[in-house]
Amino acid sequence: MTKKKLVWTIIAVAAAVVIGLLWFLRAHRSRLISEQLTVPIEGAVIQRDEDSNKELPIADVVVTASDGVRSAATRSDAAGYFKLVLHKRVLSDLPIRVTFRHPRYEPLDLTVQTGRVQTPEQLYVAAMVPIVPKVVVPPGPRSPVRPVRASTQVSNIRVRYTLNNRTQTNVGFAVRTFQVVNQGNVPCDHRSPCSPDGKWKATSTTVSLDAGPDNTFSNITASCIAGPCPFTRIDASGFIHGGRNISVTALNWSDTATFLMEAEVYHTAIGSEVRELHPVEFGQTLNFTLPPTQEGVSLEAEVDGAPMVFPLGPNLSLSWATCNVRTGPEQEKTTVYRCELKPGYRF
Repeated sequence: MTKKKLVWTIIAVAAAVVIGLLWFLRAHRSRLISEQLTVPIEGAVIQRDEDSNKELPIADVVVTASDGVRSAATRSDAAGYFKLVLHKRVLSDLPIRVTFRHPRYEPLDLTVQTGRVQTPEQLYVAAMVPIVPKVVVPPGPRSPVRPVRASTQVSNIRVRYTLNNRTQTNVGFAVRTFQVVNQGNVPCDHRSPCSPDGKWKATSTTVSLDAGPDNTFSNITASCIAGPCPFTRIDASGFIHGGRNISVTALNWSDTATFLMEAEVYHTAIGSEVRELHPVEFGQTLNFTLPPTQEGVSLEAEVDGAPMVFPLGPNLSLSWATCNVRTGPEQEKTTVYRCELKPGYRF
């Protein structure tokens, strides 16, 4: 090969390598651009205050995240917690704008800076400023001067609820005797039922007991009390767990045997107990926790000195406060209530 041909061959190979590399990079970039990156945004919404003791959680805040192309939205729960996931394109460095909206608070916007390939996870705390209602005084010299009405005082607050307890009382004793009639020393010949070793013809008998409505059996025993007991067997699967209806099955592969079944009878009743507690007043909120079996929650309070009863009901409706509820830790399963005073009311 001449020197000139060798040079052109090297140039052609180099050009092919460069073209191939450019094609690969372009295809790889297109694939990355088409792929999506998951960006989790997690945090809590609180009320802004110089006193950290008054930075209370805000529920039902509309939280929206958007990078201008895609968006996601959610609402904060009773504890102010929120979490949403935004899907953005890989290699997109557009910042994410997170907005927080609530009719009783000033709008709040946050900017989340994102990377081209990965966005570091972070916990966000959004502190919202409450809107102070403006009092408009109508102009004019003839307008009567009205005294400013003092806020309504809510005092001496108590929480009343019903706690249901299940009780069991021993109301009797059940006894049942029965026989399993059989003739011993008769070969089985593979005609079920047979003795456990398959040699002898056997007889199986099942008897049942019903404790009656709202009653259950407990401490149940069954035994052979007469006859060739060594050649019998008792199946306890029908009564080992107790309950309203129980049964025992006895197998006998010798002569007739007698069996005894005994059980204690317990009556189950549900008793209601009315309980009362004093909620914790913290800033402009009430906080109290109730057990999982509570029912009929109501608040008793004095409104400007007049005693009143306010049933919460399923909608948690109060004329002087806005309430929400959340479930406590999984191991406790308690119910946590939080009520915030409405404008015009004070403790």
